[in-house]
Amino acid sequence: MIVDYEDRGGGDDSDSCSKSINETVNGSHHFTIRGYSLAKGMGPGKYITSDTFTVGGYDWAVYFYPDGKNIEDSSTYVSVFIALASEGTDVRALFELTLLDQSGKGKHKVHSHFDRALESGPYSLKYRGSMWGYKRFFRRSVLETSDYLKDDCLSMHCTVGVVRTRVEGPKDYSVSVPPSDMGQSLKYVLDAELGCDIDFRVGEETFKAHKLILAARSPVFRSQFFGLVGNPNSDKVELEDIEPSIFKAMLHFIYSDELPDLLEIAGSTSTCTSTIMMQHILAAADRFGLDRLKQLCEAKLCEEVNVETVATTLSLSEQHQCLQLKAICLKFAATNLGVVMQSEGFKHLEESCPSLLSELLETVASVDEKAPVMSSKKRTSSSIFGLDVAADGAAAESVNPNARRVRRRM
Repeated sequence: MIVDYEDRGGGDDSDSCSKSINETVNGSHHFTIRGYSLAKGMGPGKYITSDTFTVGGYDWAVYFYPDGKNIEDSSTYVSVFIALASEGTDVRALFELTLLDQSGKGKHKVHSHFDRALESGPYSLKYRGSMWGYKRFFRRSVLETSDYLKDDCLSMHCTVGVVRTRVEGPKDYSVSVPPSDMGQSLKYVLDAELGCDIDFRVGEETFKAHKLILAARSPVFRSQFFGLVGNPNSDKVELEDIEPSIFKAMLHFIYSDELPDLLEIAGSTSTCTSTIMMQHILAAADRFGLDRLKQLCEAKLCEEVNVETVATTLSLSEQHQCLQLKAICLKFAATNLGVVMQSEGFKHLEESCPSLLSELLETVASVDEKAPVMSSKKRTSSSIFGLDVAADGAAAESVNPNARRVRRRM
């Protein structure tokens, strides 16, 4: 339980606050009594006790009365108590006593104070020797024929929860910890060309870098420089099939763990759009095993999907196994099929990944199944698929480029 207190001074602008936190410190003890039959006959009020155990800064012990604690019960019941075994005044605690079923059925006999904490509150023990428990814990005749007694042995589990109250005030001192700047520091090392030991020739440009940092970030570079067939003594590498601006963006990520400013990387005179650059960076990330960069590119491309870019992005997602990006592109293209098929990117999709056309048709069918029967949206015709859908939804025919008639039922 937590209670908040707030003090607002009349003429003082400063506020103060504190918390009173009431909680239990819990601990358990397992007590086994072997030779139960030998303990009988001690007489009422006589007991055997467990070893002491400590919970919440106090010592405790379990007291077992084989012939009961009360003389008037005439040894009809066994009694069990938990006692405060160390010095203390008004120690408040919750208790639980469990007599274990030794048959394996799990039918333990449980007396718990924890379940009644809200109803009656914790029990207060006034001084050393104060007890909580049951004078009539179990009828002895029933106990001796039950599964709780096995091989003349009883086993009990005791839990004590000592109530502690503490007050928390405002912390007078705190230390402000700045965010990590490791990425900025490594990026500075790259930009300043401090300690570089490898040169990359990319197109007409040269980039300096550090083999250890590249190997730490990319399994491809790790294998190239330090693998079984790698050459750690090489100091020059020529890369093909990658643009200088894309390699520069990839280096920025390797050192800083962040996507770069694409306009800054490409330069103000570049005609590349951010989507095209992101597509190329994704391909480079896949080539060099930079999984986090690849996922960052996927997320950005998902945000930028439109009718002009969806076809090329879909083809890219297929080539580089970007399943989430592929699913988003398929759904977008299926929903906007007419205008997407008129784009330049769709022609590239037909040539580069013809297998995607069947997946696109399946997605279209799935979208149609979920759409209302009388939809106000009409798909445009397409000779690519050999379809010409009539405006009223009736069956229609057209001829595909191979002169084969295809009939589709709507």
